[in-house]
Amino acid sequence: MTTAALVEQIHKKQSFLCIGLDTDLDKIPAHLLEEEDPIFAFNKAIIDATHHLCVAYKPNIAFYEAYGIKGWQALEKTIQYLNANYPEIFTIADAKRGDIGNTSTRYAKAFFEDLEFDSITIAPYMGKDSVEPFLAFKDKHTIILALTSNQGAYDYQTKMVDGKELYKIVLETAQGYEGAENLMYVVGATKASYLTEIRELVPHSFLLIPGVGAQGGSLEEVCKYGMNNQVGLLINSSRGIIYSSNNRDFAEAAAESAKKIQVQMIGELGKLK
Repeated sequence: MTTAALVEQIHKKQSFLCIGLDTDLDKIPAHLLEEEDPIFAFNKAIIDATHHLCVAYKPNIAFYEAYGIKGWQALEKTIQYLNANYPEIFTIADAKRGDIGNTSTRYAKAFFEDLEFDSITIAPYMGKDSVEPFLAFKDKHTIILALTSNQGAYDYQTKMVDGKELYKIVLETAQGYEGAENLMYVVGATKASYLTEIRELVPHSFLLIPGVGAQGGSLEEVCKYGMNNQVGLLINSSRGIIYSSNNRDFAEAAAESAKKIQVQMIGELGKLK
């Protein structure tokens, strides 16, 4: 999917919501455990109930790998279902891969060619030759971890290196990579106060913002400091939406939670006019 197509969907749906499919068999409604593939059954119901309220879905790959081959098959069925029935949706493999050379190329082939995701999250610690193999794929997006929402982010990401925070060096350096026009960046919603300076470094890039909802991030603050004239934001909510109910009405409850966020987004998009 091109960036222009994503922006078009944002304005059409009046939403820049990304729903995280962090599907945990210990948390889904008990009646679904009777299904042949409970993970896919849960995902399908959530997708069918919320697709009109969001522009992206982000399966966290660890939640599928944890169940071995059955989990991977559920992931495969989920992305195939999305691509077949809701091709306008932007898909994110939240895999946080990060290796060099041929290994990165193989990771890219797995998620971009085999599973046909639109994008993948990666850790840039190993530098240029761990990022550029992903950027070689046409109309696919690579989402670099820049400044994350967890407490441990302060261990490295905000440390000063030659008078500059490390996350800023990551943002600046990545702009010089071949294919950098297809880069996006992860910036946690709990780090909203940093967004003004981040936007100075990457004014035109999309930012994937986790941490709104269950982690306490403010949508209004993120939009105030992070939105650009093309919106430039994908706001992710996972637990706050998909686990709104553990009863048979779970999908309807998820839609209600997604709708509340989307209504707020309508207001924020109105400020661009």
